[in-house]
Order: sequence, then structure tokens, then C-alpha cells
Amino acid sequence: RYVAPFPKEVARPVQYGLGVKVQAVYLSQYQLLPYQRIEDHFAEQLGIPLSAGTLHLFNRKAFERLEFFEVWVKEQLRRSTLLHCDETGINVGGVRQWLHTVSNANFTCFYPHAKRGGEAIDAMGILPRFRGILCHDHWKQYFIYGLAHALCNAHHLRELERAAEQDQQQWAKAMMELLKEIHRAVQDAGGCLKSTEAQLYRKRYRELLAEAEQECPPPEEPKEKKKGKTARSKARNLLERLRDFEDETLRFMEDEQVPFSNNQAENDLRMTKVQQKISGCFRSLEGARIFCRIRGYLSTCRKQGVSASEALRLLFQGQWPEFMNVKEQRAE
Repeated sequence: RYVAPFPKEVARPVQYGLGVKVQAVYLSQYQLLPYQRIEDHFAEQLGIPLSAGTLHLFNRKAFERLEFFEVWVKEQLRRSTLLHCDETGINVGGVRQWLHTVSNANFTCFYPHAKRGGEAIDAMGILPRFRGILCHDHWKQYFIYGLAHALCNAHHLRELERAAEQDQQQWAKAMMELLKEIHRAVQDAGGCLKSTEAQLYRKRYRELLAEAEQECPPPEEPKEKKKGKTARSKARNLLERLRDFEDETLRFMEDEQVPFSNNQAENDLRMTKVQQKISGCFRSLEGARIFCRIRGYLSTCRKQGVSASEALRLLFQGQWPEFMNVKEQRAE
């Protein structure tokens, strides 16, 4: 008789095959289907009975195999010259917690934590060692990381629109048009303006904010001095932010790698919001961690031109995608 060895991944007399594991994790973590619907799919369409415990086991196995990937992708992000970051609230067992993302056009990392601020950012372990430009939505905690910052002008446009429509601030309407004009000019120039043209736009930017001081002046200080800063309107706060953070707001004009907005991070977070709408919450912090690590891997693979199905197939075969350029470390 001729006896051939079983594939390395076949460790028991009876077990689910590679295709079942790949499809189960794909439906759960990529298509975000609840366990019950995945069970129905396998039973009715494929005649394969799967329990919720088995589905969780597949996800858990993928999570464990991706431990090396998480270390690898964090190092790639630390070495990058530009990063996008954002955070969103998540429900974990009925308790509000936070899901953080750090990403760029090539890599994605997600991280769940009970806190929103510096404690969570430090625990994630990427930004404390980052030495590039950090693009964000003006969350103050981010300003202690990186060497330079770029603020999201999509957020500025929304706030300016609110100030123009609800507070009838004419300067806000003019600033919206100016930022859009600069954005078009940057696109027409191929991603970066010449220094002379950028200086002309800066001059118009400053003149507009100087005129805004007349329309939206600071509040009068009370006769009896109180602790802290005197309360300001939303329009006034926006004006002062645009004035005080001119370089961060207009950095996209003269640095080709800096985008107009922080949409990269928001796009990477979008499917998390979809997951919360479908499932309502994560039942445990462990479930949130499993979701974050697998989604970070699938998002990175998609950015590198590797489909989610192929990425999971390689994972369960104990291999890494070619873009990782890792040969000696198996996904086991």
C-alpha cells in the first residue's frame, strides 16, 4: 500500500476543512453576519451543521494566528511618514468603550479600549514612537504625538456650514468657499502648490479671519474675574481654532503627502459602525479584540490588493501574503 501524509493542518481524524473555516470567518468578520444567520447559511445551503461555539472557535483561531501580524503592522505604521487616526464609541456588554484606529493608504490597525485619551493611545503602542505627520480631527490628545499635524478640513467645512446656516455668519460662508477653492487648486496642481501661490492663499486666509473678528468678536470679560476661560459660541471657537492652527489647517497646500481631510481614518472606521448597527454591541472585550485584529488584517490586505477570501485562505494555511515579505514566520 502507498500511504501519503495528511496535510499539516489536518490534526484530527474528523474536522472542518479549510473552505469551511475561511467562509465562516469571512461571513462573520468581513460581511458582519450574526452567528445565527451564518448557521442557517451553512445548514440550508451547504448541508453542514455549525454551532455558534464552532464559529467563535474559528474566529478565535484566526485571532491567535494574527498575533504576529498585529506586531508587524504596528511597526509598519510607526515607520510611516503620514498617519491618520480617529476613534469611535462602541458598546461592549452594555458599557460604552472606544475603538481606536491608526491607518494610512497601505496599513490599518484597530484597537479597543475603555478610555478615549492618552492611556488608550499609549496602550495601542503606535503613536508614542511615531515621528511623522499625524492627520486627525483636532482631538487634543493627538497633539502630543508625532512631529507635525494636519487637521481634517472636511470637519471644518461641516462646522463652517453650521455657523453659516444656524448663526448667519457670513465669514463662515466665505471661508468655506476659500477652502474649497484651495482644494481645487491643489488638485489641479497635482497635489502641491508652489510657494508663491500658497503664500497668496495664506494672505487671503488671514485677511478673511481678520474680517471675521468684526462679525464674530470674542465675548466681553466679566467684571468679576472667574477661573477658566470665558464661554464662547461655537462660531467663535471655530474662528479661533482656524486662526491659531493655520499651519495645521493649510498643510495640505504645500506638502504633497498631506490630504485635504481625515477621510482615510473615517473610511476605515465605517464598517465598525455598520457592525454596531447589525449586532448592537460586542458581548465581551474579547469579542471586540477578535474583531479589531481580524478587521485590521483584512483591511490591510485589501489595501495591498489581496481579497478578503484569499487573505483568510493564506492565514488558515499558515502563510502570510507576499506584501509582508515574511518567509520564516508561519501564521500558527
